[in-house]
Amino acid sequence: MLFGTPSPEFGATGDRLIVGVDEVGRGPLAGPVVAAAVLLCKPRPSGLDDSKKLTANRRALLDERIRRRCAYGIGVISAEDIDRVNIFRATMLAMTVAVDNLCRALGCDPHEVLVDGNLTPHGRCAEWRWAARPIVGGDGREPCISAASIIAKEYRDRMMREYAREHPQYGWHRNAGYGTPEHLDALRRHGPSPLHRRSFAPVAQAQLL
Repeated sequence: MLFGTPSPEFGATGDRLIVGVDEVGRGPLAGPVVAAAVLLCKPRPSGLDDSKKLTANRRALLDERIRRRCAYGIGVISAEDIDRVNIFRATMLAMTVAVDNLCRALGCDPHEVLVDGNLTPHGRCAEWRWAARPIVGGDGREPCISAASIIAKEYRDRMMREYAREHPQYGWHRNAGYGTPEHLDALRRHGPSPLHRRSFAPVAQAQLL
C-alpha cells in the first residue's frame, strides 16, 4: 500500500493541512530508500517520537495506529535507482513521491510540508510543488514528522525482512541492509546481490574481490 486515507476523525474543514515528511535508509548498503508523508488525524496518536527513540514494540503499535487513523503516503526508490541518480537525489525523490501519494489519498494538496533535516526537495527535485520548511531534529520535535519517521522505518524494515527470505546470507532481517560486520563479511564471501547499492564503496570493493 503506497497511501492511506484518513478516518472520520480527520481535521475539520478549514484547517491548515500541515504534513510531516521523513526518510529512512540513506546509509544501508542494500535495499531502497523510503520516505513517508503523514497528515495527522484528530486527536493524534499519543506517544509520538523519533522512531529511533522508540522500542520496536512501541514503534510497531504506533505504526498500526497511524496507518489506521491518519492519512499517509510512502515513496520507495530502489537500489538500482539510487545507483543511477545518487543517494541524495534518490532521497529527495522518495520524499516527493511520498507527498504526491498522500495528495492522492487526500484529493488535495497540503498547505505546508515540514521536512526533517536542513534541506527540502524544493529546487532539488523537479516534481516537488509544495511549500516546504526544513526542521533540524524534526523527527523528535514535530509530531507529524515523528509519525512519518515511524511509518517510513516500519515500512522499510518489513521490506528488508521480505528480501532476507530471498537472500538470507546477508542477515538483512537483523541489520536492515546496514554495513554491520555480519553484512560486510557476507559481502566478502558471497559478493553483492541484485539489491545491493553498487555505487557504495563497500559494495564496489566487494565486486573486485
